[in-house]
Amino acid sequence: MKFDSEELTAIAQPEGTVRWDMYATIHKALRACMCDALVAVGRMDTDDDLECAQTCQSVLGLMDFCHSHVQHENAFVHPAIEQHAPGESARAAAEHVEHEADIARIAAAATRLMGLPAALRRGEAHRLYHQLSRFVAHNFEHMLMEEHQHNAVLWAGFSDAQLQGIEDALRAAIPPQEMMEDLRWMLPALSPAERAGLMRGMREEAPLPAFSAALALARQHLNATQWSKLEGALAQAS
Repeated sequence: MKFDSEELTAIAQPEGTVRWDMYATIHKALRACMCDALVAVGRMDTDDDLECAQTCQSVLGLMDFCHSHVQHENAFVHPAIEQHAPGESARAAAEHVEHEADIARIAAAATRLMGLPAALRRGEAHRLYHQLSRFVAHNFEHMLMEEHQHNAVLWAGFSDAQLQGIEDALRAAIPPQEMMEDLRWMLPALSPAERAGLMRGMREEAPLPAFSAALALARQHLNATQWSKLEGALAQAS
């Protein structure tokens, strides 16, 4: 049975209510990382060896981020969707296969670009920029579909506590180093309220070294105003 996402959203999340959204924070992090990498490739000085290497490494980091995200959704989110709406995750699953192929091609292109002499980089960099542009554009549409269509199914089939349990299981499967890399993009991409909620949750549930490392990461990547707001929110909640 297929569900109409707009109808389900209206039923499952009436106006004025806020449901648990497994996609919200990680998709903000992905969008931020994608935009950063795309802009970096577009403005890259291909005659500068260090800048070229650093930019290509950023692209490779984004590809690793996207690959892991696809795997996590396939393993945890899609089975939950299929439990209540068989076939509803088929489109996203097919697009994930396409994304994995794109990830491999873009990673290979970035690696190839790093190995070229400066005189041969400009054309390859332009091709990489276009490849990455298409990838980002498709992923933005894909994530928006998930946030509407998939959330509608999840909200209709699960309570917020159940959805939080699924997300907790997903996060528990992420290695610590990968989690820190996710947080590097997530923390500056969130709203002040979202950021404070995430950090309060970590303070309550994560080991102290993990929380301290996340706090140091926030201090590194937030501007002065953002950091002040986070400090104030954490102080209020302590």
